[in-house]
Amino acid sequence: MSFMDLFRQGDAVTQVVAILLLAMSVSSWVVILWKAWLLQRAGSDVARSTAAFWQSPSVDEARQKVAAFDREDLVLPLIAATEVQAPGSLAAAGDKSQQLTRVLRDALHRVLDKLQFGQVLLATVGSTAPFVGLLGTVWGIYHALTGIANAGQITIDKVSGPVGEALIMTAAGLAVAIPAVLGYNIFGRLIHRIEADLEGFARDLRELLTHGTAPKVH
Repeated sequence: MSFMDLFRQGDAVTQVVAILLLAMSVSSWVVILWKAWLLQRAGSDVARSTAAFWQSPSVDEARQKVAAFDREDLVLPLIAATEVQAPGSLAAAGDKSQQLTRVLRDALHRVLDKLQFGQVLLATVGSTAPFVGLLGTVWGIYHALTGIANAGQITIDKVSGPVGEALIMTAAGLAVAIPAVLGYNIFGRLIHRIEADLEGFARDLRELLTHGTAPKVH
C-alpha cells in the first residue's frame, strides 16, 4: 500500500489531507532550494561588497564598485540611504548622526525582510505538517475500525492492514515537516550571520559619514 493507493481509496477527508501535505511539501522545497541559492550568493556578495567599499578612495567610487558585486542588492540600499534628505522635511530633522541612524535602520530592515522571506512558511510547515498527517491517520483508523465492526469479525489481518494504511499519513506528515524544520534552522543561522555583517557595515558607514573616520578593526 503506497501513499497514492491510499489517496485513491480514501474518502474526501483523506484526499484533502493528502493534497494539503503535497502542497506543503512542494512549497517548502521550492523555498528551501530558492533560499539555499539566495543565501549562498548573499553571503559572498556582502563580504566582497563591503571589502570593495572600504578599499575605495571615495563613497562615489565605492558605490560603483559595490554595484559590480552586490547581485542581491543588499549593500547598495544602505549606501543609497545615506544621501542627503530633502531640506525642511522631518526626515532631515536632528543632527547628521540621528538622520543617518534613522535612514540606515530603515534600509537595513528592508534588506533583512528580503533575507527573511520564506522563513515563516518553513516554520509553519514544520510545525503543522505532523498534525495534518496525524489528522489523516486518526480519520483513517476511524474508518478502518468502522469497517471492521460492520464486518462482524475481527482478525489480525483485518486490523493490521487498514491501520497500517492509515499510519502512512503520519509518516507523510513527518516527511514533509523534517526538511522544513532543518531548512528553517540552517537558514536562520546563515541569515543571522549576514545580518551581523550588514549591521556592522551600517554602523561603520554611519561613523565614517558622521565623523569622517575609518572603521575600527574588530
